[in-house]
Amino acid sequence: MESLPDAIVQHILSHMNNARDVATCICVSKRWKDSMPFIRSLFFPRNSFDNHSSGESPDNIVWKMVSSIVRLEELVVYCPFSNAGLASWLLLAGQTLRHLELRMDNLAEHQACLENPSKLDCISAAKNLESLKLWGVLMTQSPKWDTFPKIRNLEIVGARLEDPALSVALQACPNLTHLVLLGCEGVRSVSIELPYLEQCKLDFYGLGNCSLSLSSPKLEFLEVQGCSWIRVQETQCLRNLSIANNAGRVYMVDFVKLTSLEFLSIRGVQWCWDAISKMLQLASEVKHLYMKVEFTGDFETLLPFPEIDFVDFFNSHPKLQKFDIHGAMFAALCQKNSLRNVDSRFVIPCLEEVAITVRSPLNAEQKMSTLESLLKYGKHLKTMVIKILQMKSSHSSADDFFEEICRFRYMNRKIVRIE
Repeated sequence: MESLPDAIVQHILSHMNNARDVATCICVSKRWKDSMPFIRSLFFPRNSFDNHSSGESPDNIVWKMVSSIVRLEELVVYCPFSNAGLASWLLLAGQTLRHLELRMDNLAEHQACLENPSKLDCISAAKNLESLKLWGVLMTQSPKWDTFPKIRNLEIVGARLEDPALSVALQACPNLTHLVLLGCEGVRSVSIELPYLEQCKLDFYGLGNCSLSLSSPKLEFLEVQGCSWIRVQETQCLRNLSIANNAGRVYMVDFVKLTSLEFLSIRGVQWCWDAISKMLQLASEVKHLYMKVEFTGDFETLLPFPEIDFVDFFNSHPKLQKFDIHGAMFAALCQKNSLRNVDSRFVIPCLEEVAITVRSPLNAEQKMSTLESLLKYGKHLKTMVIKILQMKSSHSSADDFFEEICRFRYMNRKIVRIE
């Protein structure tokens, strides 16, 4: 290192970001110390000040490191900090910061709502941010943010939110292309209008009764967890869609068209049949379909799926290449009438992979017939995985059914396997 020109040394050391490493390098030599101002990124891990023994406060130590850097572009702080500390750092580096990630850790702090300015309010000093990621956020009061015109990526993980506060935060980031809200509780109704949004991942924690309205004409990827009512107005670019509700029911889904959709996943304990039926109709061009819904029914009563015609289903999804079926959907395809009159010209043209989860030995004959039909009509089928999951029965029918599946697997061992 000593034989290298100053510019090369500065370039090498500028790639460091861990605060402890930076502090160590300052002590190596005057040459290394003089290179530290050219660092672009600083990262303070959770344990940065665990063994801190000097009388100086962690906030002040961070301030000194930030103030020594000419052009700080990325700041990641996982260690505890105060409102005043954050405000002082952003006053120094706010104009040059492009990426800011903070572990707020104020979910349980009621006092945080009353402090002025709050930690959230302080972020407004970083006007040129392109990416903002917040962990453990209490956002029950609307943040006092001006517009962040350059922010393209917003991630909030583990938050307690109120609807108006979330709305204000999203309005302050009008040019988002990526939005992630994970483990957020307290949300009842969300309306998102972001014209440039391309990828959106929403995970609302609680009773699973949230409503979502989304308008983003460039949206390509959407993942939603915890909503009962979902309306997405513009979907011409949507290629990847996942809807799940593990705590409540899915009552209504409203999508205009899903002509570009390639992947669809629907999961949950209970969906209204109208919602399931509508999603299957809209996703006629889908290539990968994952279905793991246990029951249907509009109210408290849990009902099985109605019969689904095997031929009609695959004729309605001609581009389907990969199909993951869980218990209830498989049972619906295995009804007596589903394979009664199959046209000899019928084929499943594109299907290559099937994964089937079987949980019950009921209607074993129909289930075996459906498995055989998938092989018979799936002319390009390469892999069939049969997953036996928690099959409980004291009756000998469970053993008989499993023997039939094993025999089926042995006869078609190049394609079929059991998990």
